[in-house]
Amino acid sequence: MRPLTFLTLAALASTAQADGREIDYRVNDEAFTGYFAPADDEPRGTVLIVHDWDGLTDYERRRAEMLAEQGYDAFALDLYGQGNRPVETDAKKAETAKLYQDRKRMRELTLAGLAEARAQGAATPTVVMGYCFGGAVALELARSDAAEDVHGYATFHGGLATPEGQGYGPDTPPILIAHGGGDEAIPLEDVTSLARQLEGAGVDYEIGIYAGAPHAFTVLDTDRYRQRADERSWSAFMALLDEVLPQQ
Repeated sequence: MRPLTFLTLAALASTAQADGREIDYRVNDEAFTGYFAPADDEPRGTVLIVHDWDGLTDYERRRAEMLAEQGYDAFALDLYGQGNRPVETDAKKAETAKLYQDRKRMRELTLAGLAEARAQGAATPTVVMGYCFGGAVALELARSDAAEDVHGYATFHGGLATPEGQGYGPDTPPILIAHGGGDEAIPLEDVTSLARQLEGAGVDYEIGIYAGAPHAFTVLDTDRYRQRADERSWSAFMALLDEVLPQQ
């Protein structure tokens, strides 16, 4: 699968017949809808995808298909609930605020998505990654140390601030932080603060800062998209997967 270029993968995920499927699942009495894209062959592991502030959309489905092409089971979870896909900016802010203000629920829903992925037959060794809001969620799970068999975390243009009273333990798996140098939503000060925290905790991490890239630089087919930054951050993510989910 490796000879496929990034653009070829993106095109395949956009135009080819997708092998993934929507998965309805429940957390307590609430209904959610995720998306599972299994690897074409024997999976090397699983990537759990946490969506942006607009909920699980075609963007996460497309990324899941790209990962499946690379030999990984991919499950895009749902943190908002079935049918809840906000469109207006105020509605998106309201949905993220609910979870930022209830970190316990944020963690529980993320763990429920991981459990559902495995219930669908996804490989157990997992890397958790997220975009924007989803990146902040991935780091929340990393700090909690509540997920079993998670071998790494990645955040793409995500929130990096650590809530008061939280921190990273020395056994936290490796973390990849992909950040746009032109991101006006997440200041560079947050990047350096996180680096100091990870250094102090002895966590293995890598930070990529991509020149001129604005917030949401990986979101395909938008005016914020930056191909160079997307390709380089994706390559760094593939390297992380190679390292922590090696071919058996």
